[in-house]
Amino acid sequence: MIRYRHRQLGALVLVVGGLSVLLLAVLLYFVEAHPVGIAVLILLVLCLSLFPTLTVEVTETDILLKFGLGLIRKRFLLSAVRSAKAVRNRWYFGWGIRMLPKGLLYNVSGLDAVELEMMDGSIHRIGTDQPAELLRAIRDACGMTS
Repeated sequence: MIRYRHRQLGALVLVVGGLSVLLLAVLLYFVEAHPVGIAVLILLVLCLSLFPTLTVEVTETDILLKFGLGLIRKRFLLSAVRSAKAVRNRWYFGWGIRMLPKGLLYNVSGLDAVELEMMDGSIHRIGTDQPAELLRAIRDACGMTS
């Protein structure tokens, strides 16, 4: 049973990435289509298809993250979560899957996140535009008190 499901759109990533693809495609069309330019265009289109959204699901047993089409996924067992709290990321942490000073960040937009401290001591931050709702769903599923 799914307790929580939300798909966040990375609007700025889509706009900037889409404009970059369009600009590069126009340049490659009107100027000599160099192999490096074509490779960059393919890489940009691939990134746009893999990272435009982040879907977060909280079930009875786990937290599942899916980027874009769902080819890139991450699963956290609820039984492995020690604590969860709402946090605010620094602007320079960026978007995508990022190494942080104390863990990993999964994010497509914005600065809000829910930070999971795992039983093994690792830290994972899940970017979201619904931090209160996601935190509540995780705490309820884990049986944590506020």
